[in-house]
Amino acid sequence: MPTHPTLIKPPGPSHNKSPIEDVLELTHLSEIEPNLFTNTRPLWHPPGARGIYGGAAIAQCLAAAQRTVPANFTVHSMHCYFVLNGNAELPMIYHVEHVREGRSFCTRTVQARQRGQPIFTTTLSFMREGSGGKKEVRHANPMPPGVDAPKDVEDEDIYRGAHSPFLSQRIDILNNEADGAVHTKKARQWIKARGRISEGGGHEAHLSALAYMSDSYFIGTVARVHKLWRYSTDAKGNKKGGGGKLGITPEVIRKLKAMDEETLKRTEGMDEDVIHQLRSLELDAKTGEIVWKEEERRPEIGMMYLLPFAEGLSCG
Repeated sequence: MPTHPTLIKPPGPSHNKSPIEDVLELTHLSEIEPNLFTNTRPLWHPPGARGIYGGAAIAQCLAAAQRTVPANFTVHSMHCYFVLNGNAELPMIYHVEHVREGRSFCTRTVQARQRGQPIFTTTLSFMREGSGGKKEVRHANPMPPGVDAPKDVEDEDIYRGAHSPFLSQRIDILNNEADGAVHTKKARQWIKARGRISEGGGHEAHLSALAYMSDSYFIGTVARVHKLWRYSTDAKGNKKGGGGKLGITPEVIRKLKAMDEETLKRTEGMDEDVIHQLRSLELDAKTGEIVWKEEERRPEIGMMYLLPFAEGLSCG
């Protein structure tokens, strides 16, 4: 039996690539089938989550699809569906289906499979560079003033552990006081890959990195604008990092409570109202469990679901 959660024994860390390139590296199983790939290194299972980090499935499916299209084709749309929880102790197999081969567009469908079952599926459309004509129009939102970039240091990510492949920094919510008009709020987060993505990775590595990071704060956005506690503090589920929900352990609470105000304000998910709630948490001296002052307890995220033209959230 293999002693590693990959199909082939993973190599050591690269010295000429960024950490996120290592995390997303694929092994081409071309001798078995030209459209088969597998994860080269183990997948990350967030503490308390039901399965692997979803961004890994998104990014590696994109990376696999990019390996099957001409170099002058760039992805312009990607529709994703999470089907089953992924198991970080098992290898992932990515199967790429060539749906369409055109002069200007091509389409790929990728399935991420474990034990023969699809856990994630996506359909991607690629467009040939320059196929839209000689002239281009571009626009982007300006960088908001007074926002400092996250420092590229080796500090431990308090949620993702040591050696996180990307950096994340909280920015104040726009229109945060409009509690009667939550839809007008805008949550912002600064994210960047740690280190520098290699020249050899090309634009494909940048796109895969962006796909990986994109799944890091969707639920967190809902929690921030509705002023919910993002992490489960249920003592039964969190002794080893959480049960069915993304758990927050007593150890993380200790680290957060030891931070000064300015550091907390830059930490992911720590808005002023959350910091106020954090200050009201206590740790039982005997059991080490998290104790709320009942009048200060804030609702926690239960299950997020989607309704036509609206998002729903169940709170506990």
